[in-house]
Amino acid sequence: MQTQQRRSKLIEFVRVRGFAALEDLVRELGVSESTIRRDLDALEDQGAAKRTHGGVLYSGGIPRLSEFDEREPANWAAKRAIAARAAESISDGETVLLDGGTTTYEVARQLVGRSLQVVTNSLPVANLFASQARTDLVLLGGYVSPRTGVCLGPYANELLGRLHVTTTVLSAAGITAEGLFNAHLLLAETEQAMLRAAGRVIVVADSSKFGRKSLTFVSGLDTIDQLVCDDALPAAWREIVTAAGVELLIAPLPRASEGAPSGSRPIPTAEDASA
Repeated sequence: MQTQQRRSKLIEFVRVRGFAALEDLVRELGVSESTIRRDLDALEDQGAAKRTHGGVLYSGGIPRLSEFDEREPANWAAKRAIAARAAESISDGETVLLDGGTTTYEVARQLVGRSLQVVTNSLPVANLFASQARTDLVLLGGYVSPRTGVCLGPYANELLGRLHVTTTVLSAAGITAEGLFNAHLLLAETEQAMLRAAGRVIVVADSSKFGRKSLTFVSGLDTIDQLVCDDALPAAWREIVTAAGVELLIAPLPRASEGAPSGSRPIPTAEDASA
């Protein structure tokens, strides 16, 4: 069996079950444990699986979104570092609302396998948790953007009006001293409803988003509890954020050798559409 065929069979086996033990994979594929470990390393780098003690969780299989299929998301390493830092501030047992941004998707990947209740308007994010026994999933309905896989509009907003979550995690197309901006009017309205549903708001945004406006104003900085950014954020912007009463969490950027692996990229979503 060729390497790619074996890995496709492996990830399908894990996808159907949600979790597979290492010995089950060895028996199913008829190869050595060291081969399975190499395959899992490659699949984890691609975002298709997540290694755990004794086995692997499914965390991939994201459908391609045509408008962004050939676009390489900017600042990949920063997004991944930010996501890891944001996930650290989320505790097991929380109800977490995740929007459809690329950085938020990376946060979702970090949360796979955790004991959480997840609410999202993103089909790619929902797909990560659909087979996770430890995670309760609520998918918001509405108009589904074929370019981004995000549910928008009055139906999503109406359901959000009935919910309360522990933490909302949002992305942004732009951040200024005025607040957060996004490029899509319906998306901005849904994100405003997400803010109203939250006990705590975490915004995840890489440093390239600062000093940029987009089509629609979402909210002021005073609606944010925590903002997670990479360590390339200039001192002036750090002062603006903290002066607004926002807790700033800085994610150290990895060294060049620790950046995005070859052939691995997160699915571009609504956040990148406005970048």
